[in-house]
Amino acid sequence: MRQRKTLNALTAAVALALTAGAAQANNGFKVGDTEVTYGGFIKLDMMYTESDGEIAALGRDLYVPSLTPIGGNSTSRFDSHARQSRFFFGTSTDLGNGEKLTGRLEFDMMTSTNGNDERTTNGYSPVIRHAFVTYKNWTVGQTWSNFMDLQSLPDTLDFVGNTDAAVFIRQPQVRYTSGNFSVAIENPESTVTPFGGGGRITTDDNATPDLTFGYNFKAGNASFRLGGLLRQIAIDEGVFDDTVTSYGVSFSGKFNLANNDDIRFTLNHGKGLGRYVGLNTINGAVLTGTTNAARLEAIDVTAFSVAYRHLWNDKWRSTFLYSMLSADNDTTLTGTGVTKSTHSYSANALYQFNPKFMMGIEYKFANREIESGRDGDMHRIQFSAKYDF
Repeated sequence: MRQRKTLNALTAAVALALTAGAAQANNGFKVGDTEVTYGGFIKLDMMYTESDGEIAALGRDLYVPSLTPIGGNSTSRFDSHARQSRFFFGTSTDLGNGEKLTGRLEFDMMTSTNGNDERTTNGYSPVIRHAFVTYKNWTVGQTWSNFMDLQSLPDTLDFVGNTDAAVFIRQPQVRYTSGNFSVAIENPESTVTPFGGGGRITTDDNATPDLTFGYNFKAGNASFRLGGLLRQIAIDEGVFDDTVTSYGVSFSGKFNLANNDDIRFTLNHGKGLGRYVGLNTINGAVLTGTTNAARLEAIDVTAFSVAYRHLWNDKWRSTFLYSMLSADNDTTLTGTGVTKSTHSYSANALYQFNPKFMMGIEYKFANREIESGRDGDMHRIQFSAKYDF
């Protein structure tokens, strides 16, 4: 409700400013020393999915590796939604002496807990994607994690695309950037596997923020990013009270080829990466017992993806993608029912009618295997239409 009121208030402010005859900016309007821009897109997604069992609701709207079912009866489902549609406000305030203060507030409807009812109105509440300000070298607020590389995300219809391998995190932070180097302190959160498996404990018991690093560099027609993560996984719940250090490294990039084709890749590895990779397919740590003597043991994860984008002509383009994730579980602690690995591949054909409107179709195959050796597959055909404004 608070987010909805915020959006209504911002919309009212825009209308008031325009009605009052505020000076127009290039793609927005100006109030005093502040230029306000706005934009976004409208996107329709339609998906036909076949899987080895029923997929949980969120996994029917986008690919979530941990939700690929195992061992059930073959099911076929059709879903459609416009939840990825997005709206943003951007601000730039002239402080004098050549200095500017910029900000961004952005919403979409991609939440799994807002009480949507598909029988009638298909209403989804707006949720915050970005809410941050930038001044000189500082960025303060909620935005993409400094551990993440946006340029390595593939050109897909699925919400993330290379989900198995992707670092895909937005969270509150304070970031300092100097040239190609950046460092940030970010919101901590952890997920823990109980001893023997069988669930997930989400903890917010950290005494320190997550620490992330990033370094961008170029070589010829390629651009790369090195990322680093250092954090504490902590639990202080019931009889459990322990912490363990977690770390991760990321190497990603984009090779620009002839005719505007490109190759995008990402490689992530770490001890206790947890929620930072694969939409939290693997927990950050596992408990070694069920008593107050239990300790946390971080879980090693490796993930990789590569995508090739080809432009057939000035209208048609395609992306061919492979993505994988592998966990090194100690099955004496986690049991054999936890995810061992996931992988997926996809191919699409996108038609750009004009710079503002696109339609396309995409096929995705996904597989998830658990430590017992059992696995399950998913096949999905997705149609999307997108209008940028």
